[in-house]
Amino acid sequence: MTLTMQSTNRLLMVEPASFYANPQTMATNVYQAPDAEPHEATFHRALEEFRVFRDKLVENGVIVTTIKGDAACPDAVFPNGFSTHADGRLFIYPMLNENRQKERIPALLDALARAYPHVKDWTGYEAEGLSLESTASICMDRANKIGYAGLSSRTDRALVKKWCAEMDYEPVIFETQSHKGPPVYHTDCLMYIGTSMAALCTPCIAPEDRERVFSKLSATHEVLELTMEQLAAFSGNALEVQGRDGKKMLAISDGAFKALFSAQSAMIGKHFDGVVSAPLTTLEKYGGGSARCMLAELF
Repeated sequence: MTLTMQSTNRLLMVEPASFYANPQTMATNVYQAPDAEPHEATFHRALEEFRVFRDKLVENGVIVTTIKGDAACPDAVFPNGFSTHADGRLFIYPMLNENRQKERIPALLDALARAYPHVKDWTGYEAEGLSLESTASICMDRANKIGYAGLSSRTDRALVKKWCAEMDYEPVIFETQSHKGPPVYHTDCLMYIGTSMAALCTPCIAPEDRERVFSKLSATHEVLELTMEQLAAFSGNALEVQGRDGKKMLAISDGAFKALFSAQSAMIGKHFDGVVSAPLTTLEKYGGGSARCMLAELF
């Protein structure tokens, strides 16, 4: 039996051509602040943060393909529209917001389809008002074939089940509540899954779902439990990547890592060969997303 790898050493990142607080996503993303300065000033700081983070990944041996985003798409830096899989499948997903739907660059999708010829184009569900936003909606335990999904307007229950059936994954679906009341907009904000360790913000999960989700995750991983304050600091928005010589690294923002307690940092040190971090303050403040949101895995 072929061992399925949880992480990869190849990533795709989208360099923003513009960046500001996306007005179309504000209603569902409580971690996103409204604009407080001219868009051009926000954009230049965000671009610098993007490049520093990208370069740090490359310095650590991660292979990063960079493409340019569309200036009409302020969230293009967060590529949530597709996922790739080691068996040659490419999923193209339905996105909730119109300017996020426009992030689909035909040349990129054509190039991906050459590398991943088994294309599953689910964008037709947008006409039905249904969304499933890639690895942001479903946190994939690739080795154990389990898909974790916190429901929101961007993550539809029926589409989670359909995806899991297509991929022969077990679905673990649950409800969440952010510190402001609405659901946490993306599952990858409240959890991440590495090869041997996972992180989970249990307090944001509905009480009736909490034990079920924690038990399933802790059966396969040592679990780092995050507080609601750490959720808001994007400590759950991290990703295991493979660096030089196959070393397992945790990609995370500076702010998210600094928000951890010393015992939590020590746990990460037990399971990862190192941490790749960079300041992402502007992207986090106005985009409501962090390190993991910026990384599309290429398997």
